[in-house]
Amino acid sequence: MPMSAFPPRPPRRAVLAVALVVVMAWPLAAAAQAPEPADTAATLDAVQVTAQRRVENIRDVPVSIGTVSGEALDVLGSGGGDVRFLSGRVPSLNIESSYGRAFPRFYIRGLGNTDFDLNASQPVSLVYDDVVQESPLLKGFPVFDLERIEVLRGPQGTLFGRNTPAGVVKFDSVRPSQDFGGYAQAAYGTDNLANFEGAVGGALGGRWSARLSGLYQHRDDSVRNMYAAGPTDALEGYDESAVRLQFLYEGDAFEGLFNVHRRDLDGTARVFRANIIQPGGNDLVPGFDRNRVWLDGVNHSELETWGASARLRWDFEGLSLHSITGYERAESFNRGDIDGGYGAAFLPDGGGPGTIPFPSESADGLPGHRQVSQELRLESDTGGRFDWQAGLFWFQEDITIDSFNYDSLSPGNPQSGHAVQTQENEAWAAFASGEFAASERLKLRAGVRYTEDRKDFSASVLQAVPGGTPAGGPYLVSTDASDVSWDLSAVYALNPDVNLYGRVAKGFRAPSIQGRLAFGGISTADSEEVISYEAGVKADLFGRRARLDFNLFRYTVDGQQLIAVGGAANQANLLNADRTIGQGAELSLEAYLGDRLLVTLGSSYNDTEIDDPELAVAVCGTGMCTVTDPVLVGPGGQTLALIDGNPLPQAPEWVHSLTARWAIPLRQGGEFFVFTDWAYRSEVNFFLYESAEFTGKATLEGGLRAGYLWEGGDRELALFGRNITDTTRVVGAIDFNNLTGFLNEPRTWGLEFTTRF
Repeated sequence: MPMSAFPPRPPRRAVLAVALVVVMAWPLAAAAQAPEPADTAATLDAVQVTAQRRVENIRDVPVSIGTVSGEALDVLGSGGGDVRFLSGRVPSLNIESSYGRAFPRFYIRGLGNTDFDLNASQPVSLVYDDVVQESPLLKGFPVFDLERIEVLRGPQGTLFGRNTPAGVVKFDSVRPSQDFGGYAQAAYGTDNLANFEGAVGGALGGRWSARLSGLYQHRDDSVRNMYAAGPTDALEGYDESAVRLQFLYEGDAFEGLFNVHRRDLDGTARVFRANIIQPGGNDLVPGFDRNRVWLDGVNHSELETWGASARLRWDFEGLSLHSITGYERAESFNRGDIDGGYGAAFLPDGGGPGTIPFPSESADGLPGHRQVSQELRLESDTGGRFDWQAGLFWFQEDITIDSFNYDSLSPGNPQSGHAVQTQENEAWAAFASGEFAASERLKLRAGVRYTEDRKDFSASVLQAVPGGTPAGGPYLVSTDASDVSWDLSAVYALNPDVNLYGRVAKGFRAPSIQGRLAFGGISTADSEEVISYEAGVKADLFGRRARLDFNLFRYTVDGQQLIAVGGAANQANLLNADRTIGQGAELSLEAYLGDRLLVTLGSSYNDTEIDDPELAVAVCGTGMCTVTDPVLVGPGGQTLALIDGNPLPQAPEWVHSLTARWAIPLRQGGEFFVFTDWAYRSEVNFFLYESAEFTGKATLEGGLRAGYLWEGGDRELALFGRNITDTTRVVGAIDFNNLTGFLNEPRTWGLEFTTRF
């Protein structure tokens, strides 16, 4: 066999990382052997995950995994939060959006994509009930009636869907069962916040069962538009609903789980605010009031998604055959005032607030979208030393995107530009993985995946924006790529409570195409490949009163796909960096500090660096930002910044989270409880280049939930608060016009009642 057929040799730093983890594990092994506590002492239940497509104890899986389930999900979702409430709640996870609730962007260990285009490819894959959600609009499906959320860090391509060089965020709904049961939860809070979610399910017969889950969320507009002539007078309210219906058939050697779901969102788009950042720094301007804006553009957002899936399993002697069929559709329209103000500097009466060099109002619509996926997987279940699984995966997506521009300075804000783009994406893959018990203590795992991916893209300018790209087209681009990805891992049990693991994996992302034609053209980024190394320890300590997960990791991305958004030319261009390097550590700790106090701690350090001495991108063109990178003059006199050595955008070095639950039993048989949660992230760059103004400040947000839990746990009344310190931070920006930014979610208080049956 030629040498090129073998995985690359781990670098010296990876070897040292493994040695460090081993050294740290020895005292943990001793702690795990401490005397068992009394039978009445509170202990932690084992965490069961499906990270390797089968149910396993999280301690036995050689992957860095973060989980959120149970009461923590209820607390974090209080206040009508969308999926972004998970940001920072597990190590190395960041989530942000310039579309508000409609279009979340996920980052794991610093790897993500700030692209706002509706066909943007993301290196973090989201899998909802075993079906990959490719479109960014599908990734925001509401979080309700879930069994658990798993965050798998590092490449996962040999088992999950597609586009997973950074990792997978996996959602698993509560399944139907033969037992009748469910819950109902209602809340009321700030700005007439009204939330309701619930589920009911049970047997339909001897073999059939069903579960119906639903959610409704409402919030009044809380931001007043102070510009009297503006077409939108109040903003940031929303109405959102979602429903999921599942049917489960359980036969002697066959199981079928069928799922239909829908989401509807109607509200305002993300509110952009002109000149809220102080020049020369990243503080908010003096006297800033988050409840007031001055906009002359229309602001509106609507989104509909719906889909269905069928998960089938046939059991044979020593084998199981799985079939997962998924179908998803989406329609959306999102329009906003991008310049964040009114008027323009070239008008006789100027504009505001601050300087508005030129007006910008635009919209993106998704009138057509269809996604179909099919997986067939054969899995062994012999109970012997070797188990395996192998399968085929097929994916097809067709999308049509409309991009509109509007004239904010003319009565009625008429349409002033229209471009359309379509993309057909078809991919298939063959994969296999196996696990071998080399001894009672050592298990070895390996996986391999072959992928082919083709995209056919077309874009046309139907109505040219004044001064923009002339009408024309169609402009055609096609990409075709294939790749082999793989992973190797091992788990070694120091004793029944402490495991060491190591993993090396290769991930792949197919080429991407971008067509923002109003002021630019079509750009393409070639494939990217990542090699990731990690080593860690997972342990149950002190008689299962504590649980620890710690790892060190390092990865290298060759040809990383990046997006240069904005700049002087107001374009969005795809490009590839020669190399990106990331390294760091992740810690998860859960412990009972007494029978009534449960504490969890999550922490991660991520050091990312772009390694490409020649790579330069356009900076803001209005002269309003202070660029701290080396600059040069590019074609046409354009100012460019060299980004070699910069961290990746939206990649905080530090992410910390803390939760604590304290309960006091009462004479009536119930308990009074207090649950608090805190999340911290260090500063981030909003763009590929670095500037004083477009560096997001470090942020710390906390939540609180206090209430009474009836005996038996079937009813609960609680007061909740989100962002209880009322922290206000700029979490994203627009750089081509003025110092425009958008903010984190405001403080929310409310009262919530839950009943379970």
